[in-house]
Amino acid sequence: MIDDLTTRVRTAVRTAGRGVFWHPTRTPAEVFTGLAEAADELGLTEWDVYGDDGAVAMLEEQIATLLGKEAAVFVPSGIMAQQAVLRVWCDRSGSRRVAIPDLSHLLTYEADGPQLLHGFEFEHLTTGREVATADHLAKVPGRLGAAMVELPLRDAGCLLPTLTELQELSAAALQRGVPLHFDGARLWESQANYDVPLAELAGLADSVYVSFYKGLAGLPGAAVAADTDVIDEVRLWRKRMGGALHRLTPLALSALVGLRDRLPHAAEELAWARAFADELADRGLRPYPEVPHTCIFEVYADAPADEMNERLLDLVLRTATGVSPPWRAADMPGTSVCEVSAYGQALQHDPAQVADWFGELAGRP
Repeated sequence: MIDDLTTRVRTAVRTAGRGVFWHPTRTPAEVFTGLAEAADELGLTEWDVYGDDGAVAMLEEQIATLLGKEAAVFVPSGIMAQQAVLRVWCDRSGSRRVAIPDLSHLLTYEADGPQLLHGFEFEHLTTGREVATADHLAKVPGRLGAAMVELPLRDAGCLLPTLTELQELSAAALQRGVPLHFDGARLWESQANYDVPLAELAGLADSVYVSFYKGLAGLPGAAVAADTDVIDEVRLWRKRMGGALHRLTPLALSALVGLRDRLPHAAEELAWARAFADELADRGLRPYPEVPHTCIFEVYADAPADEMNERLLDLVLRTATGVSPPWRAADMPGTSVCEVSAYGQALQHDPAQVADWFGELAGRP
């Protein structure tokens, strides 16, 4: 069955001698050993206490500076972080209506938590594979507590609006008096596309959420950056929602390591992803977007997922390389798709060689 095959493929990719996409698999001992070394390198000698001081304070200061905001707060969960900041904006406006993409993570993966816990009334800012613009905001009538844009829109192939579109949306929200929030779970990857300083990009929004376990390969954790008075309220909501844990130091420390070691490579990762996508067309596969907006994008093949995964399993065992994530059925019958994330270990491979492997998966000689 396809589910059993997918499980076998996922296990083979994870345990292969080397990988291509996502981050290398490390044991808990390897991770904790690295964090202990980093604590010494960063001069970290004190624990945080319920999210105050120590590595948490160090991280919050770095995030506020990087994003050009007055303040930032560390939150152990990204979903908690976004619910907290949206609650702050909605309480201030007196409206629970939030304009949000219908593909947003908050709507598709959280078991209605944001609505049930905070009473948000979500209005579709965009539907399907389209990025938000000022025109979309103008079409949402009535009073809004906030508007949220996901950078990039992950479930649409990691699509990004152009910088001009984003600037126009920011201006439209400001003119309308609607706080604009960036879901920047992959903001680090997005900034490489825009090629402007992070502070300039984040300056287009009233508040910004960032994640640390995706592109930065950290342990779980997130942060929200905004004006000081907003962050003070988010910090209060973090406590109310159970996020002020007694010791957040390991999570914050791993984020500091990611900012130090991973963030500088974001532009290289995007360049590799685009070179790889360019090679795929000659091998019977279709990248989406055709020119990736970030180092994360989708690849489509004209073959069923079970065939792709059978070939993938054989290729992984033959090459001792985790060539690709498992494939799944695409919307068009007889086709399949996978999402690739070209982070640091991708840079150790020739994009043409990886494209050759993908050609094999698609049944090309």
